[in-house]
Amino acid sequence: MRKSLIASLAFLLASSTAVLADGASDGKVKIGILNDQSGVYADFGGKSSVEAAKMAVEDFGGKVLGVPVEIVDADHQNKPDIASNIARQWYDTEQVDAIMELTTSSVALAVQAIAKEKKKIDIVTGAATTDLTGKACSPYGFHWAYDTHALAVGTGGALVKQGGDSWFFLTADYAFGYSLEQQTSDFVKANGGKVVGSVRHPLSNQDFSSFLLQAQSSGAKVIGLANAGLDTSNAIKQAAEFGITQGGQHLAALLFTLAEVHGLGLDAARGLTLTEGYYWNLDDKSREFGKKFFARTGKMPNMIHAGTYSAVLQYLKAIDKAGTDDTDAVAKQLHELPVDDVFGRGGTVGPNGRMIHDMYLLQVKKPADSKEPWDYFNVLATIPGKEAYIDPAKSGCTVTN
Repeated sequence: MRKSLIASLAFLLASSTAVLADGASDGKVKIGILNDQSGVYADFGGKSSVEAAKMAVEDFGGKVLGVPVEIVDADHQNKPDIASNIARQWYDTEQVDAIMELTTSSVALAVQAIAKEKKKIDIVTGAATTDLTGKACSPYGFHWAYDTHALAVGTGGALVKQGGDSWFFLTADYAFGYSLEQQTSDFVKANGGKVVGSVRHPLSNQDFSSFLLQAQSSGAKVIGLANAGLDTSNAIKQAAEFGITQGGQHLAALLFTLAEVHGLGLDAARGLTLTEGYYWNLDDKSREFGKKFFARTGKMPNMIHAGTYSAVLQYLKAIDKAGTDDTDAVAKQLHELPVDDVFGRGGTVGPNGRMIHDMYLLQVKKPADSKEPWDYFNVLATIPGKEAYIDPAKSGCTVTN
């Protein structure tokens, strides 16, 4: 009888261990949102991205494979070394299964390299460089909301078609800025335009006067702002002081979102052309999500917030489909599952981890044309995903598991 009882207990223990191996490895699923929460990109993503992630978990039901889903977050301060330390701690000692958002390209590249080393999932929504799905790609790395190529096709393409065939760039002095300038320059030149010059400025710059004077004296029809967040807002404000647009030059905000337009105001931002992967006032589906997000945050979402919601939701769907949180199994499902939510409508994920989805060419309304708070954009065009993004087969990505 004693032997029979011991055998039964051993069987039950083995069975429960097998279930745990096939399900969630440590009795929970833990997702880390790592981004800028106090600096130049705090409004761009920040704490609002954390709320978007929590919304996705709640909408999924709070659990996956019968275990709870936990969101943790941290501020990387736009510093790759700080981000790397947090990522290693999360992966090594805090049982974080995946890291997401990762605003700032230098940070995203550093964390993606660590995730590849640790055989963990990362999904980037806040950073832009195409290197993430190009030369720095990973079998466990995914790029979700937008990239520099999509921005170049959208905003750059629109302005070249409107006659903006000579460009001067004000470029943020790190990987994102270089990539955005290069992608847009290539697109301008391919369409018969020319680049007459460029200047680089440090991240979180306060005084753009010398850079703007160089751009003004260049005579370029378009001044491309290859920066983001408060850097772009400050450049636009100071350009107005120099009378640059009044003099006939056009400002191209190559990465500018609803959050920055709100901070700048319609008077200053009116007429700007920009590209986003989501707009809350696009249709009933996007408005429903926007109002839920507003109720939690006091602001309408931009593409980073909506993209983070989508990334978290898709990650949980992939775990559910795989029946385990094993990295290889989940990565396989992330590559195979279609993306169909408020952000990625009819989206697909390429072998290089790039999520292909439509982008939207937008123009900031005049104050008199805005019908309600946060009603800031006219939708000029929908850019199909296959046009917006580099063909994964031509991305230069080579991955091995």
